[in-house]
Amino acid sequence: MDFSQVHICVILGTRPEAIKLAPVIQTLRPVFKTTVILTGQHKEMVAQVMDLFDIQSDRNLEIMKPKQTLTQITCGTLEGLEQVFTEIQPDLVLVQGDTTTAFAAALAAFYHRIPIGHVEAGLRTDDLFNPYPEEANRRLVSQITQLHFAPTLASVENLKRDGVRGGIYHTGNTVIDALLYVSERSPKCDIPNLDWDKNRVILATVHRRENWGEPLTQIAKAWLEILEKFPDVSLVLPLHLNPVVREPLKALLGNHPRIFLTEPLDYAQLVGAMQRCYLIMSDSGGIQEEAPSLGKPVLVLRDNTERPEAIAAGTAKLVGVETAGIVTAATEILENSTLYQTMASIANPFGDGQASKHILKHLQDFLVAKAIYL
Repeated sequence: MDFSQVHICVILGTRPEAIKLAPVIQTLRPVFKTTVILTGQHKEMVAQVMDLFDIQSDRNLEIMKPKQTLTQITCGTLEGLEQVFTEIQPDLVLVQGDTTTAFAAALAAFYHRIPIGHVEAGLRTDDLFNPYPEEANRRLVSQITQLHFAPTLASVENLKRDGVRGGIYHTGNTVIDALLYVSERSPKCDIPNLDWDKNRVILATVHRRENWGEPLTQIAKAWLEILEKFPDVSLVLPLHLNPVVREPLKALLGNHPRIFLTEPLDYAQLVGAMQRCYLIMSDSGGIQEEAPSLGKPVLVLRDNTERPEAIAAGTAKLVGVETAGIVTAATEILENSTLYQTMASIANPFGDGQASKHILKHLQDFLVAKAIYL
């Protein structure tokens, strides 16, 4: 089969999607006719990732609006892709993860009867509103997908339990492909007045919708207590662009001499920060997957996680969003070097950096079978 004549459309809108799809795009482009479409959900942050991986987009729907709602993202993506799909008529559409872009893009492809491949399929918390709207998004995408690329065996079992149609494949997580690509280049993360070697540095990130409001306040208070308790600890906190997140954190943490609030780090800087920090505290799903490859324990600032493999393996610990619980967990790992070393030395349960190659192979097999049946 001449795969160069097969047209695959890859759609992304947020920085996590760009990071996790970048190695897939790099792998597909020499083999297939590959069109990359940006929705514009995260404009500047996606552009940084595309530049880092030397990937050019072919279309940009430019749906980004100040304080846009989930409805606006969904409608803008559907309307934009309707026009694009009618024009280019791809043979297959790839989406990633559980963003509103992924859900809307998959729905648009379904409306045009285009087969869908779902990268990072099968994550579940079994709580429809936590995380919101991600748990619903990924479940909805699974119902209309033909190719499910599951990052772990647990994700495979989730999909089988849900009775989804189509092929289910264990590929590993493409974020490890991306992480290794960047980390091998020894990226820097220079932050004014921060000496990475002087203190133990906690790298912190927080942004999830379910942590807005009181949970965010509880988390910030926990960080203040931790730094009061451990004078040799500093904290680096890249602020999310959303004012709902950044403004309360600036108000609560902005005057502490050992808290370094920064603008969002580009992906290379983030990898550099992960390499140099002592400990990570985050509500990010991607960081739970990446950190074990760099030997960094993670305290997960959430009440549940769709990545239980990290908790089961021992590379991460779920600590919730209440001040007391966060301080207790951080104290334990900062005082117990044996516990720290144990968590830091466990192999990454999310893959070895070959996920994109596995996805390519499964796509080729699917297209050959599809051609035979046609």
